[in-house]
Amino acid sequence: MTDLSLTIATETANDAQVIERLHARTFGPGRYVLSAYRLREHVDHRLDLSFTARIGTLLVGSVRQLPIRIGQTPALMLGPLTVEPPFRSRGVGRKLLDRAISDARAAGQKLILLVGDEPYYSRVGFKMIPKGTVTMPGPVDARRLLVLELVEGAFDGVAGPVKPDWNFARA
Repeated sequence: MTDLSLTIATETANDAQVIERLHARTFGPGRYVLSAYRLREHVDHRLDLSFTARIGTLLVGSVRQLPIRIGQTPALMLGPLTVEPPFRSRGVGRKLLDRAISDARAAGQKLILLVGDEPYYSRVGFKMIPKGTVTMPGPVDARRLLVLELVEGAFDGVAGPVKPDWNFARA
């Protein structure tokens, strides 16, 4: 795949159904019991900071970000990041991740939290959160709770439960 064949674009409301089918294929029905999905039940992701990857008209990947608070500190939660299996290991996920981080920084965001694999996400600067500092609304492997400071020192002193940012809550 060449760079010219892949298009990263801001997600639109029209993308919702195809992205949901992608999530169903890649994560299965068990995804709804995950701690991160509990947050997604209460707040919409930000379309302006969520992205799709397409080859021609075929959607091959997606990343979403939703507004949260860690204690009283506003942040974003990245995820899910998913790529159709035949297109994995071709840089699609990395391009989605780079765009999500870049646009979040440009929008004035300071922190991005995620639940994911540290070896993969550390390549773009995510770091493991010290155990017990941040709590999710359900069980989560503390080794998979990661944070990226978009502004140096933004995570200093941040602690507490992760909750949806009610300023963006669903009606």
